[in-house]
Amino acid sequence: MESCNCIEPQWPADELLMKYQYISDFFIALAYFSIPLELIYFVKKSAVFPYRWVLVQFGAFIVLCGATHLINLWTFSTHSRTVAVVMTTAKVLTAVVSCATALMLVHIIPDLLSVKTRELFLKNKAAALDREMGLIRTQEETGRHVRMLTHEIRSTLDRHTILKTTLVELGRTLALEECALWMPTRTGLELQLSYTLRHQNPVGFTVPIQLPVINQVFSTSRAVKISPSSPVARIRPLTGKYIPGEVVAVRVPLLHLSNFQINDWPELSTKRYALMVLMLPSDSARQWHVHELELVEVVADQVAVALSHAAILEESMRARDMLLEQNVALDLARREAETAICARNDFLAVMNHEMRTPMHAIIALSSLLQETELTPEQRLMVETILKSSNLLATLINDVLDLSRLEDGSLELDIGTFNLHSVFREVVNLIKPIASVKRLLVSLNLAHDLPEYAVGDEKRLMQTILNVVGNAVKFSKEGNILISACIAKAESLRDSHIPEFSPLLSDKHFYLRVQVKDSGSGISPQDIPKIFNKFTQNHATANRNSSGTGLGLAICKRFVSLMKGHIWIESEGLGKGCTAVFIVRLGIAEHSHDSGHHFIPKLQANHVQASFSGLKVLLMDDNGITRMVTKGLLVHLGCDVTVVTSGDECLRVVTQEHMVLFLDLSITGMGAYEVAVCVHERFPKRHERPLLVALTGNTEKATKENCLRAGMDGVILKPVSLEKMRNVLLELLEHQAPREVQ
Repeated sequence: MESCNCIEPQWPADELLMKYQYISDFFIALAYFSIPLELIYFVKKSAVFPYRWVLVQFGAFIVLCGATHLINLWTFSTHSRTVAVVMTTAKVLTAVVSCATALMLVHIIPDLLSVKTRELFLKNKAAALDREMGLIRTQEETGRHVRMLTHEIRSTLDRHTILKTTLVELGRTLALEECALWMPTRTGLELQLSYTLRHQNPVGFTVPIQLPVINQVFSTSRAVKISPSSPVARIRPLTGKYIPGEVVAVRVPLLHLSNFQINDWPELSTKRYALMVLMLPSDSARQWHVHELELVEVVADQVAVALSHAAILEESMRARDMLLEQNVALDLARREAETAICARNDFLAVMNHEMRTPMHAIIALSSLLQETELTPEQRLMVETILKSSNLLATLINDVLDLSRLEDGSLELDIGTFNLHSVFREVVNLIKPIASVKRLLVSLNLAHDLPEYAVGDEKRLMQTILNVVGNAVKFSKEGNILISACIAKAESLRDSHIPEFSPLLSDKHFYLRVQVKDSGSGISPQDIPKIFNKFTQNHATANRNSSGTGLGLAICKRFVSLMKGHIWIESEGLGKGCTAVFIVRLGIAEHSHDSGHHFIPKLQANHVQASFSGLKVLLMDDNGITRMVTKGLLVHLGCDVTVVTSGDECLRVVTQEHMVLFLDLSITGMGAYEVAVCVHERFPKRHERPLLVALTGNTEKATKENCLRAGMDGVILKPVSLEKMRNVLLELLEHQAPREVQ
């Protein structure tokens, strides 16, 4: 067999394998070309992807890879050089783009890793925000529960309702198994189970307040977890086997009545607390959360506030009830006092009138008897009767004045009067008494003292008479000096009268009157008491002096009514004393026109005046006083006609009657009606008799009613012979309406 060096022919291509490769390259190329289209769509739709240029490189790499596979389809058969060049170019470009993409991935991998880290950070941050939002929602839920509980607690001010509502609302909000409140006992040594939620344990059970667990809770304002086996946590009966739930306790500050201070706010006690115990459901794994403990603490504080408000309300209501009771008692006492004052005034008015009527008879008849021929012994007796009667009349006046001063019913009768005449009249009245004791009475009026003033002439004269009368009474010998002047501004602030605050004005002035005597004097310890009612100088009370101790007390009140002050100065017993008072008077604007309203007292030469033939009509239905008054008038020489009623008076009265005396206590047609009828019958003044009222009533309203009815004068009983003579002289000479004492 011959050897052969020829090349063996290649195996013919498997047509089936070639077909599979051809198809695979086609689909690979198709896939490579579709991937860039998808990347382009992704980049177009994505607005936040940061590496678009990387995707472009990937797209180019994939396109070139797909192109090589696509060109490779033409290499399975005989192909031209052009196909080979294109294939080579595609592979070169693919290699370049592949290397560039690989290098670029090395550069961007750290950035991609950092993007992952930030993603994890953002996820953690989002988780933290979720937790915070959950906490906020929990706090909002807690706040809502607190507001709801606070609203329920503060919807009432009843202490028991507040505590019971607190337990019910806490049990509902926190889903508690039991909730209880331990209140301190009255002794403060124990805590008593007072309120429970489920009523599983009877109230009234007590535990000592010095237990360590109680001290632990009371020492802080926070809610404290305590052992379920502690005495204060045993708020439900132990039945069967069970696992108790967690228990917390919190203190509740209390405000009790002893904390209330007068004119101050209540104070919270530092040791006065109640204990609130809360138990979670048993046989459960539930635990107390922080927000639940905060809720319990806030509610405890709100309960303390509500209880303080309730305690304040209870105390204010108790104070209001006490005040109402006091007001009722005061109103009752005021009405009783007013009733007593009215009864006293009515009694004094009646007694004043009833006492003056017999006094009128005694004084009038004694004065008439004094005009007759008497032995010295008889004359002494008559003078003693007159002196005692005058003293009794003065006492009646003083008691009535003092009563009216104390109840405030006495008012000053303000008018213009001759101030100089007042002092001269006082001296004329006091000189006869002083001459008996051989006392020299002198008057010193300052040159700048106005002649006329505005004030109450009667009360000023009464005050001066009382002070001068006291000086005469307690002086055996020597002299009495009466001085009057306008008080200067500097003297008004005398150290003796620190409490006196004068009110200076252009329309007023202050009159200073000083009465100095050389009498028995006053001890320094008796001076502060000298103006008290029924008080006399102890050193002279048992000597030859009479009086009731009302004179200076009345003077002090009169002076106070006249916006002034009175005081006594004395160096001691046996050294005399000086009485000083200051009163406020008005300045008279037209002093020269005011003289006709005021009639000066009679001088001594008028004593023997006679009224012979003077026709007088006397109306009085009381037989005794009618007889006495008629006797006085007859003794003075008057022609007296007597009538016993108003009707009879109107029938008898004529123009010939010069004076008509009308007793105000007459029954039937009264004196006021008679006076009005007389004015109607005799409209002309010179044809009408002078109308004079006789009364024992000293009320100011009586005088006003008389003057309103047209009467010309008012005579206050009792009336002596001298007083009647003076009245007739004044009426006939001046014919001016006035009240004659």
